[in-house]
Amino acid sequence: MSGRGKRKDDECASDDNSEGHAPPKKSSKTESADDSDDIVVCEISKNRRVTVRNWQGKVWIDIREFYIKDGKQLPGKKGISLSVDQWNVLRDHVEEIDRALADS
Repeated sequence: MSGRGKRKDDECASDDNSEGHAPPKKSSKTESADDSDDIVVCEISKNRRVTVRNWQGKVWIDIREFYIKDGKQLPGKKGISLSVDQWNVLRDHVEEIDRALADS
């Protein structure tokens, strides 16, 4: 059992970086006050946008699909929120991504 507990703790530790920010998507659907703190950086397409948000004292870069319900545009489940550290890693690899796209 102790090995199982350690494994769960390890999984939770890794999940904290990738899913610890998932709940704000659910709460932002019901709390319009959170939406006012979002900075829309760009609209990638009609229903996709990049926003920068402050949630629980941390800054997140959110790339997400949105949907319209009752005349309001709300965040959907499809998307990703990156911490500033994760964003910096992605940004540092843009040239490599561009090269891979050119090679394909």
